[in-house]
Amino acid sequence: MPSYKELLAQRETLERQIEEAKSREYAEVLNEIKQKMADYGITLQELAGGRGAKGTKAASRSRSGVAPKYRDPDSGATWSGRGKPPKWIAGQDRDSFLIGR
Repeated sequence: MPSYKELLAQRETLERQIEEAKSREYAEVLNEIKQKMADYGITLQELAGGRGAKGTKAASRSRSGVAPKYRDPDSGATWSGRGKPPKWIAGQDRDSFLIGR
């Protein structure tokens, strides 16, 4: 069985090897993280606050709006055809409200 002093020497050797391995792998890991952030559009704000984490609002990404598909001839209001239909079109034939007709 190794002595106390021998074990301490082994620990120092292992700690030095751990630091050397960490230093070698650091740049590779950092580049991998940067690439994944670019691939998935992850921002630093999302990393700091978490995506959808409790108690914090997730950073909103800018979305391009969907072009309107239907128009109310009376009010001029439009609807993309997504989500709950507005009252002016609900329960009616949607073809008559199509834009471009």
